[in-house]
Amino acid sequence: MRNSIIITGASGFVGYNLQEYLKDAHDVHAMRVRYVANQRFDLACDAIIHLAGKAHDLKKVSNPTDYYEANFELTKQLFDSFLASTASVFIFMSTVKAVADAIDGILTEEAMPNPKTHYGIAKLQAEQYLLSQELPNGKRVYILRPCMIHGPGNKGNLNLLYQLVSKRLPWPLGDFKNERSFLSIENLCFVVQELLENAMIPSGIYQVSDDIALSTNELITLLGSSLGEQSRIIAIPSPWIKGIAKLGDHLHLPLNTERLKKLTENYVVSNKKIIKAIGKPLPIASKEGLLKTFTSFKK
Repeated sequence: MRNSIIITGASGFVGYNLQEYLKDAHDVHAMRVRYVANQRFDLACDAIIHLAGKAHDLKKVSNPTDYYEANFELTKQLFDSFLASTASVFIFMSTVKAVADAIDGILTEEAMPNPKTHYGIAKLQAEQYLLSQELPNGKRVYILRPCMIHGPGNKGNLNLLYQLVSKRLPWPLGDFKNERSFLSIENLCFVVQELLENAMIPSGIYQVSDDIALSTNELITLLGSSLGEQSRIIAIPSPWIKGIAKLGDHLHLPLNTERLKKLTENYVVSNKKIIKAIGKPLPIASKEGLLKTFTSFKK
C-alpha cells in the first residue's frame, strides 16, 4: 500500500536521499517550513518525516535564538499539527549531540542527556516535548539520533580527508588513537522505511549508526585503498597538533580545534536497540558504505 509522506528539509542531503529511496513505494512530498509564531500546518498525509532545522555551526557565529526557533519551536508546531491530523507516523531527526558532545565508552539510549551546545540543547528540548505529549491510539512517534552521516554527494569532513589522501599527502594525526561511529545514508534510509512500514515497532528514541566503529587511521587506510594508493600515516606528537589547531581558530586555517575534535574524538554509538526493534540487519556494512562514499568523491 502506497502511503502519502511529507518530508520537511527535503532539499538537504538526507532529505534528497530519502525522497529517492522512498519514491518507488510511497508518494513522497517535500514541504518547506520555517518557524513563524503561532502557526499551524495542514498535514494531509499518512506520515511526516521532520528533517528541517538549523545544523551545528562549526564557525560558531550563529545567534543562539535561531537554534531554539528552528529545532525546538518549529518541531513543536509540526508535532501539534500532527496530533490534530489523521497522519499516523511522525519521525523526528534529532542527533546524538542531544545527549553528549563527548563520551567515554559506548553511547546508548539509556545515557542521561547532557548536551553542551545550543544545537544539542534545542534538539533535546524538542525530544522532550514530543515524549511529554499524550499519543492518541493509532499514532506512532520515532525520535532518531543519528551519528555522523555520510554518503555520495556529502561534502563534509570525510571529503577533506579524501582530498588530503588523493594528493598523496601524509596523514599527520597518527598519534591520535580513537574510535568513532559513522552512518551510511543507505542504512539511515533503510531504517526510516522500516519505521514507516512496520507498525509493530514501538514509539520511542532510537540511535542510528553503522555496525562497526573505526579509527581515523583506519579511515585513512581505507581511503588509500579506494584510490589504489598506500596511505602514509605519521605520528606528529598530539600536543603539537593541538597547538596548531588553536592557532587555526584565530587565523581561520583548515585545521581548527572543532575540526580536530571531529577527526580524532572517540564517539562510539550503539545501534542495538534499533536493530532489535526492526528485526533485520542493516543492508550496508560499515566499510562497504564508506568505500561507496569515498568512490563518489572521485566524480
